[in-house]
Amino acid sequence: MQGFELDGRLARDSDLLIKLGLTQLRLQDDRRWPWLVLVPQRNGLSEIFDLTPLDQALLTFETNLVATALKKVTGATKINIGALGNIVRQLHVHVVARSEGDANWPGPVWGHGTAEAYDPQEKQIFIRRILEAL
Repeated sequence: MQGFELDGRLARDSDLLIKLGLTQLRLQDDRRWPWLVLVPQRNGLSEIFDLTPLDQALLTFETNLVATALKKVTGATKINIGALGNIVRQLHVHVVARSEGDANWPGPVWGHGTAEAYDPQEKQIFIRRILEAL
């Protein structure tokens, strides 16, 4: 979207994979969990209910699309979806693949340990697999 401004923390901590109809699909740079982030390309919003009804429907569709692809690629036990925004206020939705035995299972991913950056080749392989699954 023209004029859309991404929060600097989201830009710093994630990589743009593709722009969907409403959202930017981004990969969180933490290899401990397959972790995607959907950012609606709308400025000044912090809550899902701030979106228009049409954008809410599109966000739901894109979230389900991404969650399905992530489950297919990872074979995860559970896909966690959340829009917290306690630190980064810009509206964004986390889609995280969780599996028994992963870092901090079954606890939350937020605030646990220190992020571990992807190996560049490993990251490219994962990105390609996600994009193919979409």
